[in-house]
Amino acid sequence: MNLHEILTDIHALEEELLVFERKYGIRSEIFYAAYVSGEEPENDNWILDFGEWASIYRTWLTRQADYRNKVQQIQQKAPSLAGLVRVAV
Repeated sequence: MNLHEILTDIHALEEELLVFERKYGIRSEIFYAAYVSGEEPENDNWILDFGEWASIYRTWLTRQADYRNKVQQIQQKAPSLAGLVRVAV
């Protein structure tokens, strides 16, 4: 994936995360920390949502790392914003 594709994916994932954050009234990083520590949902109806939410958040974390790595690779060749900035047409 190129830098633009990674960033587009990050934004799409963030939109999905916002849906869950608004529904449950909690930020994804707080939810995820509790989820990975084994905290069980209070309501059985939440189980599928929580699984999906955690999966989306894990993917978002991966894309964040991908983005940082790609930026670092680009900046090693040209240590300025010029190699990173892409003007939307």
